[in-house]
Amino acid sequence: MKSNYFLGNGCFEVREEPIPAVGENDVLVRVAACGICGTDVHIYHGDKGSAEVHPPVVLGHELAGVVEKVGGRVTAVQVGDHVAVDPNLYCGKCPYCQTGRKQLCTHLYAIGVNRNGGFAEYCVAPQTQCYRLHPEIPLEYGAMAEPLACCIHGIDRLHLRTGDTVCVIGGGAIGLLMLQLAKLSGASRVIVSEPVAMRREIARQLGADLTVDPVHENLAERIEACLGVPGVDAVIECVGNTLAVQQAFEAAKRGTSVLLFSVPKPYTTHPLDLMAVYQKELTVLGSMINPDTQARAVALINSGSIRLKEIITHAYPLSRLKDAILMQMSSESLKVVLKPGL
Repeated sequence: MKSNYFLGNGCFEVREEPIPAVGENDVLVRVAACGICGTDVHIYHGDKGSAEVHPPVVLGHELAGVVEKVGGRVTAVQVGDHVAVDPNLYCGKCPYCQTGRKQLCTHLYAIGVNRNGGFAEYCVAPQTQCYRLHPEIPLEYGAMAEPLACCIHGIDRLHLRTGDTVCVIGGGAIGLLMLQLAKLSGASRVIVSEPVAMRREIARQLGADLTVDPVHENLAERIEACLGVPGVDAVIECVGNTLAVQQAFEAAKRGTSVLLFSVPKPYTTHPLDLMAVYQKELTVLGSMINPDTQARAVALINSGSIRLKEIITHAYPLSRLKDAILMQMSSESLKVVLKPGL
């Protein structure tokens, strides 16, 4: 089989190697699609992912495919099943795992981060990490299950109420998932702030009540003109730079929760207006990966409740992984997927 190894320093190498063996509780997945994540971009630039990366390693943690082989004790799936893989694995022993907060596990490791993942023709995953997709669902949609599951955890953290107004900062793939989840959670109005016209148009197609170009428009003024009040009930920041964070706080009215969902570059800081936090009684939240939300993400995908066709904009073969990562960094794309079968 062919695997595309990350060697560090922005370098990749396609290697021919044997198809990996499966353990008693493992599943061999023939990879149909694997998404390029912002975390992959960080790793490409030499930063850590959700866990430390030790090249050479096969990256790719947003994967879906067809079960090719199962271990002797596997009962969750069978050969021929279409599956989405949850890449995140936990120690089960640290204080966080033992108190129901496994996303904070001190020994977190992940398929496609520090264990060979989906940028290959085949990938091995424990049966506990494999979730069945309906066979009529395009497998590239299944590759969106992990980022969708992460977004569901973020929405859970916000505790949205029916009728709340929401502002999503950033109209990339994550922002467009958050837009749809906010609507499904009962938001009365969702406003998307995004400088790229193509992304604003897709946000409108996916249900945004208002889109704002933050480069040429004042976000706070547009929100007040739309809603009749200064600010929204919840803000979801999905960009990862300090300007976006500043806009998130400006969009917040009194009593608002601000979810800083994006994965910023390590050691990024933002000067926080402590008086504004005090006077507005703001709640500032972070959100880490997808604890126990993968099944819900797959259920939404299987039911057709989340529109993904508009979000997956580019597909590349295994040999062009570096090109795929560069395209994911471009404003021309939303979600880029790698398809080993191309």
